[in-house]
Amino acid sequence: MTFFGKTIELRKLLQNSSRPAAIFLAVALFFVITAMPTPADLNPAAQKTIAIFVVAIVLWTSHTLPLMITSLLVIILFPLTGVLTSKQSYALFGNEAIFFILGAFILASGIMRSGLSTRLALLTLRHCGKSPNILILSLIGLSTFLSFWMSEHAVAAMMFPIVFEIVDALKLVPMRSNYGKSLFLGMTWGCIIGGVATFLGGARAPLAVGILRQTSGVSIDFLQWTLAALPMVLLMTALAYFTLIKLFPSEVTNVEQALSALKKKELRMGHITRREIALGILMLCTIFAWIVFGEQFGLANIAIAAVVLAFLFNLLDWKEVEEDVNWGIFLMYGGAICLGFTMEMTGAAHWLADKSLGVFVHSAWALVGSLAFIALFLTEAISNTAVVALMMPLALGLAADYQIDPRIITLAMTIPSGLAFQLPMGTPATAIAFSSGYVRLRDTLLAGLLLKLFALVVFALSIWLYWPLLGLKL
Repeated sequence: MTFFGKTIELRKLLQNSSRPAAIFLAVALFFVITAMPTPADLNPAAQKTIAIFVVAIVLWTSHTLPLMITSLLVIILFPLTGVLTSKQSYALFGNEAIFFILGAFILASGIMRSGLSTRLALLTLRHCGKSPNILILSLIGLSTFLSFWMSEHAVAAMMFPIVFEIVDALKLVPMRSNYGKSLFLGMTWGCIIGGVATFLGGARAPLAVGILRQTSGVSIDFLQWTLAALPMVLLMTALAYFTLIKLFPSEVTNVEQALSALKKKELRMGHITRREIALGILMLCTIFAWIVFGEQFGLANIAIAAVVLAFLFNLLDWKEVEEDVNWGIFLMYGGAICLGFTMEMTGAAHWLADKSLGVFVHSAWALVGSLAFIALFLTEAISNTAVVALMMPLALGLAADYQIDPRIITLAMTIPSGLAFQLPMGTPATAIAFSSGYVRLRDTLLAGLLLKLFALVVFALSIWLYWPLLGLKL
C-alpha cells in the first residue's frame, strides 16, 4: 500500500473513532450558545448565527460530515432558527461566484479530455528539459503555468503519469532517489503555487470574492487578483526550484532516456485534433474576455457563455463533464457564502472578531500578518475552502475597525490559504506526490516549512512594496 493509501486509511479510522464526539460537541455547543444570556452588545440573531458558525467549525475541521453536507446543514439552520427566511437562505445559492466556478470547471474538463493540456505538457518538457536541473525547473514552471488556467488538483492528476514516465525511464529507486523526490515535489509545488495566481487554479479565490461581494458590495476582478498575486507566484516558483536542488541534490547526470520516453508518448497521441485547436482558441478568448470585459459583463456570464458555445460546436461531452466536475463542491460554496453573508448582516462577524483576534491585534499590519500566518498553517489541517469559509467573516469583521480595504484582507487571507506544502491532507496535489512512493513525510515537513517561511517574507514584501502600486495600500 502506498503512503497515500495509508494516509487515507488512517484518516478514515480517526474520523470513525471521533465521529460521535464531534457530533455531540457540535450539538452541545449549539444549545449552550443559544441558551446563554445575550450580551448587551450583541443581538439575538447574531447570537444564533455564532452558534451556527461554531457548529460549522466543529464539523468542517473534524470532517465528521462531508464539507458540502455541513454547508447544507448551515443553509437550513438559518431559517429554522429564524435568523433568515427560507427564501433569503436558499437565494444565496444564486451567487455569481458559484456559476463562475461551474463554468471554469466544465471548460477545464474539455481541455483535459481533449488531450490539449497533456500535449502542451509533453511538448514543453521535451524541448525545455535538456539537463536534470533544467528539467526540474521546466516541470515546476509548467505545473505553475497550467494551474493558472485549470484547477491545481486537475493539473497534478494530469502531470502525475507524465512524471512517472520520466522516473521509470531513468530507473529511479523509490524513496532513495533525490531526483525522484525533486520531480514529484516540483510537480506538486508548481501546481500549488500556480493555483493562487488566478480565479481558475482553485475555487477558494472565487469563494472569497463571492463572500466579499455579498457582505461588503466590494469586489476584485480577474485582472486585479492576478496582478496582486503574480510577483509572489514568480518568486515562489524560483524559490521552490532552488529549495529542491539544494535540499535534494540530483544523482542523475543525463536525462536523454526521459526525453526519449516523452517523445514516444507524444508520438502516440498523434496529430493535434480539431477539438484541441477549437478548445484552445475558445479558452484563450474566454480568458481575454474575463480580463477585458469581466467587470462589464460579469465573470460568471462569460464563463457560462463559453460553456454554451463549447456544447453548441460539439466540443464538450456531457457524460465526460458529469464524471469530471465535483458537483458537491457547489453545495459547499453555497453554504459558505450564506454563512459569511449572515455573519456580516447580523453583526456576529464583527463581535466575534473583536472578542477573539481583536484582543491580540492592535494595528492594521498585525491584523493582516496574523490572518496570513493563521491561513498559511491552518490549511495543512483542513481544506483551503474551509479555511476561507471560516476566516473570511472574522477577517472582514475586523477590517472596518482598522480602516483596511476589504480587498486587502481578502487577498491577504486567501492567497496564503492555498499554499499547503507540507501535509498530504492539506491538498490533493500533495497527496498525489505521496502516492508515488518516491516521497516521505519528512521530506515535505522540512522542505515545505522552509518554503512557507519564504512565502511569508515574500508576501509581506508584496503587501509593503508592490500592492500600493495597484491601489491596495495598507
